[in-house]
Amino acid sequence: MRTECISHRVEHYREALIDLSLKIWSEPEGPYQEYKAAEWCAEILEKHGFTVVRHAGNIATALEARFGSGHPIIGFLGEYDALPGLSNAACGEKAPLPGQKYGHGCGHNLIAAACVGAALALKDEIAAEHLSGTVVFYGCPAEELLTGKPLMARAGLFDSLDAALVFHPMEANMTTYGNMTAVNIAKFHYIGQTAHAASNPYDGRSALDAVQLMNIGCEFLREHIPTDAKLHYMITECGEVPNIIPDKASVVYYVRAPEREDVEAVYERLVQLAQGAALMTGTEVSIEFQGGCYGGLNNHVLEDVVRQAMLNISQEPWTENEIQLAKELNNEFSHRKTALCRAYGLSEEAELFRGVLPTLSGSDGSSSDVGDVAHIVPTAFFTTACQNLAAPGHHWQITACSGHSIGQKGMLYGAKILAKAGLDILTDPTILERANDEFQQATRGKHYKCPIPESTCTALFDAHRPRSG
Repeated sequence: MRTECISHRVEHYREALIDLSLKIWSEPEGPYQEYKAAEWCAEILEKHGFTVVRHAGNIATALEARFGSGHPIIGFLGEYDALPGLSNAACGEKAPLPGQKYGHGCGHNLIAAACVGAALALKDEIAAEHLSGTVVFYGCPAEELLTGKPLMARAGLFDSLDAALVFHPMEANMTTYGNMTAVNIAKFHYIGQTAHAASNPYDGRSALDAVQLMNIGCEFLREHIPTDAKLHYMITECGEVPNIIPDKASVVYYVRAPEREDVEAVYERLVQLAQGAALMTGTEVSIEFQGGCYGGLNNHVLEDVVRQAMLNISQEPWTENEIQLAKELNNEFSHRKTALCRAYGLSEEAELFRGVLPTLSGSDGSSSDVGDVAHIVPTAFFTTACQNLAAPGHHWQITACSGHSIGQKGMLYGAKILAKAGLDILTDPTILERANDEFQQATRGKHYKCPIPESTCTALFDAHRPRSG
């Protein structure tokens, strides 16, 4: 009965949630630029009785919206930043929209709408049944930079929570016990001395040589770091023309590992490599720390609650038009579709996912700043089918599905699961008791410490502030 009731409450907001997801999709904004998305979320929540704090944590595009009183306090982690270069129409071919720099190639417009929908539905249930408890919607900027939630955590915005819930668009419906990786992101800037590359190269000091030596050092370092740690890099600046010794060069590095401590240890080694490369080339190096986050720490107790909700809530059937669009998209990656159909036990004729997969264990090596919240409060993370089976991560195909009814159906399913799991937590005190016991064992008494230096915060905002003109 309660499952049907909370699902109906989400359905009550169906058109408003679809409209919200489409508005955010139609005007995609980059990290720390999500002014429109944040305001649209704030407006709908404020309209329905939430107390909204804009600029939460002194972050321009962060939100905190609350309804209710007392404990338990349940948070829904909305996201709304888009990705550069992934603009696309909601169609079966690559078709960037004119004038759009960004696109929702990770479906964050759907995350925002689903979390708003769950918050509204749970609010209605609290009011109708006179339940004790508080529901909080968080508008979290810059997930793609892996910095939004850490900075919100630094400001203490999650400290009062008893539980946090979030979903993510994917090709399938599943809960997960798999931990995403912790990460540090840093840019290394080398300064050298120009000279004519042919007539007097001995007068130059090549910043590019320094970058290359650092990268070579990184390749040798791979043998001496934990086997589940990863290093990847990209040269972002390396001079202008070959006949001038480059006096400026930069390289950006990601350091990933399941444990935060391993990331920090490997990063320290990387900094030493950078300094050594500078010494070998007679250059100077400066380090621009760009971000960092914790790995995942999904709570088994809460994940089980989410899974039960997922099994009890009906997934909407796909229409022929939706299946046809998915087929057009899947044709580009037919090998990937075949592999996933086999892995998921689907007919090879399937184009979109139906059903619920067994809970996923392990990690694919990816990262999310949800991990920072999960180290503060018991957290559950799950996915719903919002895209064609073969869509690769961070791809224009996901943008297409995120602006289509395919993504909207997955979003509404996700909202219902979030709302039902939230309601179960509100009405069954034993859930939080067990979740907290597990959380204490998993964290082993360690307290969360924001991995981003305070000095980096202003630089992050400045780097991503929209330019005039």
